[in-house]
Amino acid sequence: MSRTTIREVKYKAGYVVRSERLDGDDAMGGPPITIRSAYNMAGDYIGDPKSAYRLCQKRGIKPERASDARKVCSIGFSEQTGKWYGWSHRAICGFAIGDVVKEGDCTASSGLTDEYLAAHPDEDTSLPIGFTAETLDDAKKLAVAFAESVS
Repeated sequence: MSRTTIREVKYKAGYVVRSERLDGDDAMGGPPITIRSAYNMAGDYIGDPKSAYRLCQKRGIKPERASDARKVCSIGFSEQTGKWYGWSHRAICGFAIGDVVKEGDCTASSGLTDEYLAAHPDEDTSLPIGFTAETLDDAKKLAVAFAESVS
């Protein structure tokens, strides 16, 4: 895969927007194309620049990957609100100390099929009903569970 960074703009809110040129092989055999993508300061993909703006500038969230196995940022902490957030292209939700997992919450379901979980039990990030966030690390677990369930 051949990507060439044409331009890079760093924002104080903690993200970078890159204009990148993809050669014909990356562009599915067609002519080279230019795309704009946003990354956190560690170089992890956030998404399109508009999504990064909403997360970082508007909400004050510092995006990060939910795990080393994931290639896209789907969780992040906001010092402004004191909450951990989890998101996908479909939804976003913030979690703080004192939040409790209830019946029907996205955090109580992995979003994966029972067959898949039987073969890959280590990928189940869901939390038990009644789980209470007593620390910010617990709130982060809620954000991870939410992001995984809505991805």
